[in-house]
Amino acid sequence: MLKIVVLRWGHRPQRDARLTTHVVLTARALGASGFILSDTKDKKIKETIEEVTKNWGGPFFFEMGVPWKKVVKEWKSKTGIVVHLTAYGENIRTSDVLQRIKTSEKDVLVVIGSQKVPKEFFSRCVSDFNVAIGNQPHSECASLAVFLDSFFEGKELTESFEKAKMRIIPQKRGKKIVRK
Repeated sequence: MLKIVVLRWGHRPQRDARLTTHVVLTARALGASGFILSDTKDKKIKETIEEVTKNWGGPFFFEMGVPWKKVVKEWKSKTGIVVHLTAYGENIRTSDVLQRIKTSEKDVLVVIGSQKVPKEFFSRCVSDFNVAIGNQPHSECASLAVFLDSFFEGKELTESFEKAKMRIIPQKRGKKIVRK
């Protein structure tokens, strides 16, 4: 099975903490293997994600503070590909970009920004694919969710997480959580 890791660029701790946390939770819940918060550190997000993974299961890793250029260079040197999610890329539904990503049979680093990304992100030296989830302005959290769900064809929504101490029991009404 191919591995997908998410790289978040441009996190501003005073402004983006809640959305970045939601992006990490989305990545984890929808099948990514891990998350890298580049170029900055935010201990609160790290603590939150580690607590969620401890209680709700994994595997899922979280790294932070690594320069994005280093992450991309190392990823590509290990024969992985880089997918940049942007409103300006090839539309995930009207092009064959998702099929080309899958048939590469390489692990995927998904790059998302929290603010306007440098032009360099669109270049071949950074991104192997520039993918749009619709060609309108949208949230990076929403684009990541649609990308992961499309990539895994919905199968990630039925996966069990290893070593979970808590599990939600689906039902028509109310909330039911089982604790181990």
